Amino acid sequence: MSEARARLLSTASRLFYAEGLHSVGIDRIIATAEVTRATLYRHFASKDDLLVAYLTQSDELLRARVADVRLAGKSTEEVIRAVATAIAEDIQRPGFRGCAFLNAAAEYPDPAHPVHRAVLQHRDWFLATVEDLFAETGKPDAGPAARHFVMLRDGAMAAGCLADPAVVCETLLRGVEGLLVYRSRDDLEEALQQQA
Repeated sequence: MSEARARLLSTASRLFYAEGLHSVGIDRIIATAEVTRATLYRHFASKDDLLVAYLTQSDELLRARVADVRLAGKSTEEVIRAVATAIAEDIQRPGFRGCAFLNAAAEYPDPAHPVHRAVLQHRDWFLATVEDLFAETGKPDAGPAARHFVMLRDGAMAAGCLADPAVVCETLLRGVEGLLVYRSRDDLEEALQQQA
């Protein structure tokens, strides 16, 4: 990545996250990044291309964080907890404004728009990753557990900038812990029968 492209993407990412995708115009990005209009359009054919690059970069960073946790030699349940803890840490960072992907989806609701497609691509990956993790724990309900985890995350991301982030994060982590100890009714009945 050239220095100019990196500066443009870094500047745009910071502005898009802090102020919103529609509200930040190309002129503002050019002025803040201190580049020419020609430089911007040499690297990004349109604002939509820049928006997709912003979301793609965010997606790649999250994928790398999850990969790092998975490679740390922890048990699968510890990896799930670590992913939830990383989400909680993000929520408590200064300047937190919610989930970049949920914010983008709200601003670009058309499912055919490239920004919306980038959001869905990220969410599909995240759900599949969490489902794989729950499947590795041996739980019979990996799909529902993963969807529950993603809903907990989405709710925490929304509530994190509306309520006390510490309480939101505590609730998120408690919910994820509940998912880890939950067993289906059949498993619970079987365990109780074995104890009898």
